[in-house]
Amino acid sequence: MDKVIRLADVAKAAGVSQGTASNVFNRPRLVRPEVRERVEAIAASLGYRGPDPKGRLLRAGKVNALGIVTAEPLSYFFEDPFARLMMAEISQACDERGAGIALVSAANEQKLAWNVQSALVDGFILFCIDEGPRLVELTRERQLPFVALHLGTRDETIAAIGVDNFAGAKAAAAYLAGLGHRRFAILSMPFADDHAGPVTRRAVETALYTSSRDRVLGYLAGLAAHGVDTAGMPIFETQGEDSDVRSALEQLFAAPAPPTALLAMSDRIAFAALAWLQQRGLAVPGDISVIGFDGVPESAWSEPPLTTIAQPIAAMGRLAVEMILDRPEKTERREFATELVVRGSTAAPKS
Repeated sequence: MDKVIRLADVAKAAGVSQGTASNVFNRPRLVRPEVRERVEAIAASLGYRGPDPKGRLLRAGKVNALGIVTAEPLSYFFEDPFARLMMAEISQACDERGAGIALVSAANEQKLAWNVQSALVDGFILFCIDEGPRLVELTRERQLPFVALHLGTRDETIAAIGVDNFAGAKAAAAYLAGLGHRRFAILSMPFADDHAGPVTRRAVETALYTSSRDRVLGYLAGLAAHGVDTAGMPIFETQGEDSDVRSALEQLFAAPAPPTALLAMSDRIAFAALAWLQQRGLAVPGDISVIGFDGVPESAWSEPPLTTIAQPIAAMGRLAVEMILDRPEKTERREFATELVVRGSTAAPKS
């Protein structure tokens, strides 16, 4: 095997101390030009690639970077409106501190441990932990601070940031019921992995993903407060894909009495619903009202502009960065309130 060329080998060949050789690569201004040029030439001839940045960073004890971890493919950070906005705020907060970001995907279970354990970061921000107890386990093994962008766990030792999903969903349903709607359908985020289509109340109650469960329970509570009978209300699970939304709507509008209001569990789901309804010539909100959940910027630009439950995404992203970089020794849990933002996608039903 070829010998690994080290800094000591370069120093010996150049006839200088190892400290001088180190300065050539790390603090070149401290070295006379002729000495620096000689050391660099010898290093190149020996095939020395320079000092290992990982060693230097680990010796310093801090790398000034955050790891952002999701159980989704890395494309999630760029395709999902909520994730995209959250990442923009996290990036801006890191820029202000001169810190970097490493994206870590846990979608490949075989490489999950390596991805988390080898990341050169000062801490981790986990995008939801419903599906990621393994993420918590691995980040704890790294003995680095971490915060979950989700309050679904009751484990008080896990730093977490989230919103009151139940209250937000209750406000959405109560608003539509207050307009006079009585026929509803829920287009949900996943309750479990790899399923899309109609689900029973039992599936909701035993959901793996507590955000989805809490939003359904909030919808039901909001409707019940206005005397709406929800016994036969359809609930369609989606995996966030447009095709899942289209399939759900095709079934809903093939029924004799389709809904007059759609409770979409995310703005992304709502956008897919608006597109399908427009293609079918159904007027929003004339024929059907649609309400989303997230409050991403695109919700103000959709056609029509989307009524939604807004999360304080910017504040959540910035707080996550602060918790890791500014006060990593604390384990904080913060729940934010949501806000009903009324726009043009909702109105009273046709009489």
